[in-house]
Amino acid sequence: MKDQTLILIKPDAIKKGLIGAILKRFEDSGFRIIKLKMMRLSEEDAKKFYSIHTKKPFFNNLIPFITSSSVVAAIIEGEEVRAITRKIIGTTNPKKAPPGTIRGDFGTSITENAIHASDSYDSFLKEYKVIFRSQD
Repeated sequence: MKDQTLILIKPDAIKKGLIGAILKRFEDSGFRIIKLKMMRLSEEDAKKFYSIHTKKPFFNNLIPFITSSSVVAAIIEGEEVRAITRKIIGTTNPKKAPPGTIRGDFGTSITENAIHASDSYDSFLKEYKVIFRSQD
């Protein structure tokens, strides 16, 4: 099995009609999308998903934002997928993310930064269970 990671296209990117453009960047980088799901996170699931950030100042804005409308979750796979995905999406703060990255091109704030991606294998496993738990 190849390396896998999870990406979550956030409500701001969906409202701007960017689902296809964002997914295409991963496919153009040689990754395969092996699962895809549009959903609306409950407050409970959002808190589980972002539990690592509970002490951070943006957490209280993040939960209402991520639950405000639909998100698109995808499992992508390929060689070094997590490391390369981090480069494709750019830094959390879109103002510091280079042009050509998803957050640099489409993000407007630390919360509304278009996309989330698992930053480690452990995060991927935890986040996968929140998003795809009923499908396995």
